Amino acid sequence: MAVPKRRQSKSRSRKRRSHNAVKPLELAHCPQCGTAAPTHVVCPNCGYYQGRTMVEVEG
Repeated sequence: MAVPKRRQSKSRSRKRRSHNAVKPLELAHCPQCGTAAPTHVVCPNCGYYQGRTMVEVEG
């Protein structure tokens, strides 16, 4: 069975993991009400998505 000959340095391991950081959600403004909401998601405030009302919101 193959076994590493040398231990990987912290620097090498951390360089590999540099792309694993969690990135913040990108928010877009709803064209209907102007509320910031994640992209490709029905607006939680007015229920608007892709040019039409998808969900009837109470209020």
